Amino acid sequence: MQLFGSKVHLNTDLASLIEACKKGDRRAQKAVYDSLAGKMYTVCLRYMGDREAAEDILQDGFVTLFTKIDSYSGEGSFEGWARKIFANTALMSLRKKDVLKQTEDVSAAWDITNDSPSAIENIGYKDLLKMISELPPGFRTVFNMYVMEGYSHKEIAKELGVSEATSRSQLQRARAMLQNKIKEKF
Repeated sequence: MQLFGSKVHLNTDLASLIEACKKGDRRAQKAVYDSLAGKMYTVCLRYMGDREAAEDILQDGFVTLFTKIDSYSGEGSFEGWARKIFANTALMSLRKKDVLKQTEDVSAAWDITNDSPSAIENIGYKDLLKMISELPPGFRTVFNMYVMEGYSHKEIAKELGVSEATSRSQLQRARAMLQNKIKEKF
């Protein structure tokens, strides 16, 4: 039974499950965990870049979700609300590590030629996610926020405590590195 994903109206099963979670019902919490864990793990992995860190963020995210579940109003998608919690949990962790200041030398990222525009057509979703996970933390964070989550550069700058120019630069460099990785692979 799929409980999540409806963006228009909250179905009755999901609404009653959320109410049970608000009352501390462990079986309801387990059902929410089982329904969301896979998708939210993917979000965590995209931001963190390695499985162990992603698992830590996943657990922290669920603690936050169940702590703040009373603030979910029933408006919009529960899964979307949860995704924001997990993304914010990952961002808080990355902010503590000051990932944008740890960005490695990217001179190689600027050596891009556009010889093979069809290379992207040959890449699979899993390969692309792996390449994203291999980006330096600052690049990966901004790329995920902008491309995958739809944040604006202004929002990224505010969330990460950097300038909009830094956000744009990190995104441009991330794209360049990904293009090089794709070019090398294909």
